[in-house]
Amino acid sequence: MFTDFGSPPNAASTRSLVEQRVKEQRENNGVAETLTVEWRGRPLHVEVIDMPLDTLFYNPGTHRIRAQRSLDSGRDAVLTADPWGSGGQDYLQHLLTIRPAEPDHRDPAFDSLIESLEQHQQIEPGLITRDGILVNGNTRCAALRELKATTGITSMRVGVLPESCTWEDINDVELSLQLRPDQRRDYSYINRLLAIEEQRVQLSRDLSVIAKAFHTTTKSCERDIWVLAQLQDLIRRSATADGVSLRLMDFEGAKERLAELYRAYDNEHGVSKERADLLKEARLTAIVLEFSKTDVRNIGADFHSRYLDKTLPAEFKATEVTTPTTVEIPGLNRSVKAAGADVAAARMITDGLLRAKVIEAIGGSASPAEQSAASSVIDSYRNAFDKAIDSAGRDIRLRRKRLAAPDRINEACKDLEQSITDLVLSRGNASLDEGAFDDALEQLRIVLDKLAVEAQRSIDLPGDGLAWLIAAVDVKQPQS
Repeated sequence: MFTDFGSPPNAASTRSLVEQRVKEQRENNGVAETLTVEWRGRPLHVEVIDMPLDTLFYNPGTHRIRAQRSLDSGRDAVLTADPWGSGGQDYLQHLLTIRPAEPDHRDPAFDSLIESLEQHQQIEPGLITRDGILVNGNTRCAALRELKATTGITSMRVGVLPESCTWEDINDVELSLQLRPDQRRDYSYINRLLAIEEQRVQLSRDLSVIAKAFHTTTKSCERDIWVLAQLQDLIRRSATADGVSLRLMDFEGAKERLAELYRAYDNEHGVSKERADLLKEARLTAIVLEFSKTDVRNIGADFHSRYLDKTLPAEFKATEVTTPTTVEIPGLNRSVKAAGADVAAARMITDGLLRAKVIEAIGGSASPAEQSAASSVIDSYRNAFDKAIDSAGRDIRLRRKRLAAPDRINEACKDLEQSITDLVLSRGNASLDEGAFDDALEQLRIVLDKLAVEAQRSIDLPGDGLAWLIAAVDVKQPQS
């Protein structure tokens, strides 16, 4: 989140060097290079100078790697305690080189940047404060430092922000540059969610303003804020007594599944909040289990009661809930299941998986027995969900097949109703092509003949509608 990290320890000497080079730039008779940035709501042209790589500091508050900081809690603690020290800066360098969705792997985009810099040198300048803090170009600086040994590059071209620059300015300018439509290397999914939340919560900006800055819509921002809230809730629920929990970066690859969850939840919420919450819990559990997007789509509000209850082992089902399980109906001497009881039970099922996933995530920090037990729990959940999703998918496919023919006929009826309107209108301006109309009716008769034949083959006991169709087209019972 937005933090004032102060100034680096050598800020005074860096400011002196910056002032010297800016002065030299101004005194140069040639055309000075400038960089245009969004500065406090208006465009600002800042001068570009060359600065030694070893005088520049990575921005500890950059949105580019904010979620990835949780990769190594020990190194992150060092960075938090001393953001300008070698330990913290080395950790930032490492985070800038890894792949957001797979933090154990080096980012191919970073290697491509290195190749580009080696072949074409630096095309776009970075941007710094007068203290030498990189506002934009952190990744380029990391790449240039890796190239230093092989190419002899020792400096970086950077624009220089005004002396009055604050940490709020640093955050705003970084976002405005990184979110330009032509930006080649976007923020990772989770870091984008965090940046949007920062704008809304800490800077108290209206969603319409945030949407404009992020080149998106207000509805998309609402979705992203909702998704981040769900992930933060999952993380809180996964926390152990020792404070270990899942991390936001663990959901980096779930962008499309989470977006579809929001749409499904929003649609269901308009009918029933309880059904929407049941759908949300089931889909979040499937996302934690890393099921595919097409699998997660098969999960509806009735997934727990209709499918998962049959496949999930009894020891993982909720035996106690914190809400009343039933309520009495006054005057009828009857009781019904209380609203919320099913949701509470579903949350307890999800929480059981979250606890196991945390143990799996911390790996060697847990005992072999704990790791084995956690793996067994996760496998049981995955098997149960796999079977339940398969059953749900079969039912959905069957329903779609059953609905396909009726839906098409309903659409055809709408077109026929429109043709009636067209006929009425044509009487007023004599625009009807009677020959074409007659040809179309002949085609309709042929199609209805075929429809009646195939419907009789598919339905043993015709209802009133099919009986009418058979009589209307006067077809005989087809031979088997």
